[in-house]
Amino acid sequence: MRSTFRARAVTALVAAAFITLVPLAAASAHTGASVGKIEMETGFVNEPAYVGQPNGALLILMHEGKPVLDLGDAVTVQVSFGDETTESQTLEPAFFFEDGELESGTPGEYQYSFIPSQPGPYTFHFQGTVDGQKIDESFTSGPKTFDEVVDPVAAAFPAVTAPTNEELATRLDQETTRTDDAVTRAEAAASDAQSAADSTKTLAMLGLLVGTIGVIAAVIALVTRKRA
Repeated sequence: MRSTFRARAVTALVAAAFITLVPLAAASAHTGASVGKIEMETGFVNEPAYVGQPNGALLILMHEGKPVLDLGDAVTVQVSFGDETTESQTLEPAFFFEDGELESGTPGEYQYSFIPSQPGPYTFHFQGTVDGQKIDESFTSGPKTFDEVVDPVAAAFPAVTAPTNEELATRLDQETTRTDDAVTRAEAAASDAQSAADSTKTLAMLGLLVGTIGVIAAVIALVTRKRA
């Protein structure tokens, strides 16, 4: 009885810990803020975010607990990385209604699509007005906000091993040697072809000269015969 009770207690504790941790793990992918009656949540559209993969800045807007459906161009976003910053970009709705019925997406979600080219932290700066409330908020990716962009090599399987500098130098020497040999062979072939062409030209000229001499000799013989 005691062992059964202990087993059930341990199971309950594990389940409670799991239930507690799952929301935290899910929430760590996004961050947000409240501005007046407007609630903002942001992060990358696709997480984890990888270098070279299509992604975007996601913004979820709620007004008094209800999704904002008619943002239009009222709010823009600038994406920054290091010293580089994009121009102000319009956010596009990530949901679609038809005849008043939701066809796809989640109401209140907006995004600006781009492809991150470098790993590391990115900053999303949102500016504008929502339902009369001014918005001017910046969010930077990090351990306490939302996912940073990572190099896909780190997540690749099987692991991709980058060549060392010595291996690269050896490959470069090998390719250089092959290229030099190919150039040498090409030059030798061109030289042989030129020599053959010169020889053929010389033989043709000699043949023409011999033929000309033969013709002259025949003419002289004919003239001499007539005189005799």
